[in-house]
Amino acid sequence: MEDNPSARPTMLDAADDLSHLKRYLNGATATFASSLRISHLDAYHHSLQNNKAALLEFKSSIFDPKSTLSNWDEGVHVCNFTGITCDKRHQTVVQINLSGSELLGKISPFISNLTRLRYLILDENHFFGTIPPELSSLQHLQTLSLMKNNLTGPIPHTFSLLTNLAFFSVGENNLAGSLPPTLFSNCTKLGNIDLSYNYFTGQIPSEIGNCQGLWSLTLYNNQFTGQLPDSLTNVTLYNLDVEYNLLSGELPLYLVGKQPTLMFLHLSYNNMTSHDSNTNLYPFFAALRNCTELEELELAGMCLGGTLPSSLDHPNLKFLNLQENCISGSIPQEIGKLSNLNVLNLTSNLLNGTIPEEISGLSRLEQLSLSYNFFNITIPGALAKLLHLGLLDLSNNNFSGEIPAGLGDLLQLSFLFLNNNLLSGPIPPKLLTLTKLNKLDLSYNKLTGRIPPEIAELREIRIFINFSHNFLQGPLPIELSKLENVLAMDLSSNNLSGNIFPQISSCIVVEAINFSHNSLQGQLPDSLGELRNLKWFDVSSNDMSGLIPKSLSKINLTFLNLSFNNFEGTIPSGGIFDSATYMSFLGNRHLCGNASGRPICHKKKHWFRPFLIIFTTSLLVPVIIAALCCLFAANRDKFRDFGFISRIFFFRSK
Repeated sequence: MEDNPSARPTMLDAADDLSHLKRYLNGATATFASSLRISHLDAYHHSLQNNKAALLEFKSSIFDPKSTLSNWDEGVHVCNFTGITCDKRHQTVVQINLSGSELLGKISPFISNLTRLRYLILDENHFFGTIPPELSSLQHLQTLSLMKNNLTGPIPHTFSLLTNLAFFSVGENNLAGSLPPTLFSNCTKLGNIDLSYNYFTGQIPSEIGNCQGLWSLTLYNNQFTGQLPDSLTNVTLYNLDVEYNLLSGELPLYLVGKQPTLMFLHLSYNNMTSHDSNTNLYPFFAALRNCTELEELELAGMCLGGTLPSSLDHPNLKFLNLQENCISGSIPQEIGKLSNLNVLNLTSNLLNGTIPEEISGLSRLEQLSLSYNFFNITIPGALAKLLHLGLLDLSNNNFSGEIPAGLGDLLQLSFLFLNNNLLSGPIPPKLLTLTKLNKLDLSYNKLTGRIPPEIAELREIRIFINFSHNFLQGPLPIELSKLENVLAMDLSSNNLSGNIFPQISSCIVVEAINFSHNSLQGQLPDSLGELRNLKWFDVSSNDMSGLIPKSLSKINLTFLNLSFNNFEGTIPSGGIFDSATYMSFLGNRHLCGNASGRPICHKKKHWFRPFLIIFTTSLLVPVIIAALCCLFAANRDKFRDFGFISRIFFFRSK
């Protein structure tokens, strides 16, 4: 059969067929894409609607005093809700951050419907009740922070399902119970745990060692017992804070020896002991050498025994707190190797040896606290080389000798406590040129001489100045009037003399003045009434006299003691005088008034007036009669006629 050339497909026909096929495929693709787009939009719309419904349920269960959630409304897109963040890719709510909103109520379990939620942050509100166990269904949750609320009850056991959780913080609540071991059964991503300021009890589960990504464990201020679990050696910690618990056993040298990255170690106020029956600190401090990054070490309040070891060579250490222990002996020379140390606190121990010259090597030290020990030496001059010191506390020891004048070179000093020692000699004038001082306490020593006039340089002192219970002499320095910012001044129990000067009114913010047990004289100045902030005023046991100023009734005094002086006259009324008792005026024999127990000031009754009139009359009448007799004798004839006329008048009148 012979082919028909006209029936054969040409190249043009094939091209047309391909063109038709291409258009068909493009149309089909467009239709398919359109259907996918519609399906995706439906899913997106459905997901956001579910999210919005869950959030509105959450809102309906709480009280919102600041109207933080005022735009949580059906008419507002859920991604525009306050505190809400959406994922643009998956078009769903991924974060709730309502911290500091003062919301009140229970945490709604409807939050568990936000299936792609990654961050739930409800810190600093007033949520109460238990933590909803339904939150364990939030499989994508990475951060759960519920700090500073009023939540109660235990941590739900089902939280072991939160396998993506990296940050878990429920500190500062009222949570209680023991930690469920299952919480740490699948926690490889958990890096930060903060359970502080709650009432958790029991032992720390050994399963916590399963959290291989754990870098910060904060459990302070709970009631955990037992020892720190050995399994913590399986994790690499940067921060370990278990202060204020009931943990026991020896200091965990096994743990610190395997934590080279540890920066913050806080073990204070537990029931731990040092080694060798609480007599040896060396093993633990030797193990600490492996913690080359250590910056803070707190071992306070456990009566740890032993002496300070010579292995104090942590170049990065900035904070060392060993207060309230039973550490004895001297401070070792090696203390000077802590060249980056900012704070050294050895308060309330049994230290009784020496303070080495090498302490001057702590060139960055800002706070040095050695109070409540048994140092029986002079104050080392090396302390004057610590030029960054802001706080120096040597109080409640047996330091003797004079106060080193070199302490006046510590220009950054804000707090200086040398009280309750055996210091003698004068107050160094240079010490009173430290213009940044806020608290200066030299009380309960044996200081002598006058208060230097340089005290005027302390015009910026803002809290208190205390020179009481010494042997200071001389007049009350008028330079005290320059302390315009001081809140309290105590110069009691010295041998100060002179008057209280009127310029004392320049101390405009002072709240407490104690000049008692001195030898002050003269009257109280009326200008005391200008001290509008004065609450406490004591000048008892002095030699003051005169009237009590009425101006004291015009200020808001809550304590007044004028006893054992020589005040006289009437006790004023009003203000403090209406509530003061007899004790405030005891020992002032010439005072009277309405204070309880004081004699009433009676008005003087002039009972002698009638007697005075009679007495005066009895003297004057004879004198008058004698005068009249003399006058009559000199003018007898005239009076005779007068007598006659008078007799006639007398009879006529009858």
